Amino acid sequence: MANVKAVDAPPASESGAARAGGNPWLVLLAVSLGVIMVMLDGTVVGIANPVIGRELGASLSDLQWVTSGYLLALAVFLITAGKLGDLFGHKRVFLIGVAGFALSSIGIGLSQELADVIPGLSPVGALIGLRVLQGLFGALLQPNALALLRGAFPGEKLNQAMGAWGAIIGLSSAAGPIVGGLLVEKVSWESVFFINAPVGIVALVMGVLLIKENRAQTLARIDWLGVVLLSGAMFALVWSVIKAPEWGWGDGKTIGFLAGFAVLIAAFVFWQSKARQPLVPLSLFRNLSVSIGTVLMMMVAFAMFGAMFFLGFFFQGVHGLTPLEAGLRMLPMSAGMIVASPLAGMLIGKLGAKVTMAIGLVITAASMFLMAQLSIDASFIESAIPFVLLAFGLSPVFVGATEIIVGNAPVELSGVAGGMQQSAMQVGGALGTAILGAVMAGEIADKLPGYLGPAAQQIPPAQLSLLEKAAAFGGLPAGTPEQIVKAVGPAVHNAFMDGMHLAFLVSTGVMLLTAVLTLLVKAGRKSDQSAPVHMG
Repeated sequence: MANVKAVDAPPASESGAARAGGNPWLVLLAVSLGVIMVMLDGTVVGIANPVIGRELGASLSDLQWVTSGYLLALAVFLITAGKLGDLFGHKRVFLIGVAGFALSSIGIGLSQELADVIPGLSPVGALIGLRVLQGLFGALLQPNALALLRGAFPGEKLNQAMGAWGAIIGLSSAAGPIVGGLLVEKVSWESVFFINAPVGIVALVMGVLLIKENRAQTLARIDWLGVVLLSGAMFALVWSVIKAPEWGWGDGKTIGFLAGFAVLIAAFVFWQSKARQPLVPLSLFRNLSVSIGTVLMMMVAFAMFGAMFFLGFFFQGVHGLTPLEAGLRMLPMSAGMIVASPLAGMLIGKLGAKVTMAIGLVITAASMFLMAQLSIDASFIESAIPFVLLAFGLSPVFVGATEIIVGNAPVELSGVAGGMQQSAMQVGGALGTAILGAVMAGEIADKLPGYLGPAAQQIPPAQLSLLEKAAAFGGLPAGTPEQIVKAVGPAVHNAFMDGMHLAFLVSTGVMLLTAVLTLLVKAGRKSDQSAPVHMG
């Protein structure tokens, strides 16, 4: 939105009713209901993945795409979604996002039925495709939700609204593992997605009745070529990393996709330097702090999403917990974020973003290192301690990186900088899931024969490959004969633990290296209260 000048904030004396067509706090509730769907979806899928893999016969790489496809769709469409709101109205685009997210969620729950009626479509293929579609609609929600809040509240109440917004989002994230575990265990994995339908209906009704439309005064062009080039580059990179353990890193297909990524990303950078209204203005990166802040956001999301991907398999596959029990085990991290986020803001105000982020990254590294020490029979306390540390480590980095990116960007590019910050987080999460998944799969393939002992020489390659796939899920499929479970179950569990430990150790190293990067950043500008409000 380099050339979009948003509508200036109305005078502080103007009532909320005049601004939003009703009570602005009801507008906050309507907008929050839409975004709650996205937040719940992000936390419940990790609990549902083991069951999805078992019931649909999905491989580890399939489940990586269930997560990565959604995150990539969010990443490459967030900035464009903000511009669509500027062009066509933030209310209209937000409501389209709500409706589309709810409908695609219903479609995900009906993946098996869709595969039965559409020739050549597998349930897993339908699920992944609909997750990508869900991510696109989710992207329509987030930037336009913030723009609607800015339009609904007078200046002196906006900070209160943003505080309430953060609390609602935090609570929904914390509730995700419990809600997801309860639904998966007591109903079905499909119900995790079906629940978005009633939430979406309520959000739509409230949105239509309560939200007043707003849009930018100067319309922007959408850089569709930039969207296509960036989407293609990210797909090629993530696909190559996910498939490399299966194909081999030296295989022609792996090299081909990596080369495709290099070509497409080079074409994207070239086009951004020539486009009249680029998707990502390259001038943003002339500021070293903006560039480093973007890398910080990517690396933290890399560690968080990548490492969290395995925990559902650990708790349900290795530890033998039910989905609800697994959700309860992950609650300390989600609940800790509610407490840690406001504390992070206070610390940044006192110590500055650089010092606070460095401390947060070291705490995050310590958390990852402790997770690399978890045993097969780890107690609740043993897993809760690193989870709480993770919450208090991640929060200052997310808050500080946002301040660095947006605070150091030119005022006229603050909107696109905010979108870029969110996109960097989604890209980092997709890469973390892909790369750490590849690390884990490679370690399992390397260590499993050793745990099987001399018997490994007698196992046909096809059956050994099946055991490697079982180990990636943390255990043998349900219904496996008892004598086989006794014979190879311990080897499968031990191989999984080695793979998970290595993934957490890699995350530890990434966090420590990222902490060094914080030494190169500088604080952003203080907020200018007189500046116009940028929509999206």
